[in-house]
Amino acid sequence: MSSDPDDLIRAVDRARRLAAESFPDALSVVLAGSTAAGRTTTTSDLDIAVLIEEGGETRRETLRFEGRLVELFVHTRSGLDELFAADTASRRGVMQRMYAEGLVLSERDGAATCIQRQAEAALREGPGALAPATVESQRYALTDALDDLADASDVVERLAVAGVVLNTAADLLFDHCRAWTGGGKWLPRRLLQADPRHGGALLDGYRRLCENGEPEDLADAAAEILTLAGGPLREGYARTWRAATAEPRPGPHS
Repeated sequence: MSSDPDDLIRAVDRARRLAAESFPDALSVVLAGSTAAGRTTTTSDLDIAVLIEEGGETRRETLRFEGRLVELFVHTRSGLDELFAADTASRRGVMQRMYAEGLVLSERDGAATCIQRQAEAALREGPGALAPATVESQRYALTDALDDLADASDVVERLAVAGVVLNTAADLLFDHCRAWTGGGKWLPRRLLQADPRHGGALLDGYRRLCENGEPEDLADAAAEILTLAGGPLREGYARTWRAATAEPRPGPHS
């Protein structure tokens, strides 16, 4: 995390220059991500959401501006509605969080402010509950992974199984808390926001396993979360296989 407030000032000024040069007619420009949250470093990229007029192209673009990597999220209002819907379905709320927590660099007729209110309301509401069949599938998967974790003697296999335990337990905890999920660096952040006690224990157990190879704390933390979700599931679990053809859906978050 940056300890120099000048880093933030320089990053915001750079984002303003980019917006003025590349999107002078934008309805709104919002700076999001670590920079807007005050966690910018000299290597942080700039996440910028740009609202444009209808008829434009909704897209995601990566570029470099004045030596800094920039992630552009460009969208029309209808395109943003589709992104909001997709992010709600994925339970991550990416664009909602960008607007709700972002810094407005420019706007016309209160465009960004209106979207921010919508995004804040969506984040407060949280994602819907997982389907019962999905919860059962996750319970079964975590039960199986915990069995594998107890049996794993190979170091690499144990680490691989631990990753499955972490992610599956996290999914169940997010659903139990009706909380937004996250991937990568956002997984631990979201876990601690959703449930500091259970999320923190899960992360501490995972860290100890990675550092010392000791699986007990991770297994105990995951087992507690499994209990919250309905308990272990082995005998009696069944599912019907339904073949489905899914076409790739390109877009800003693909």
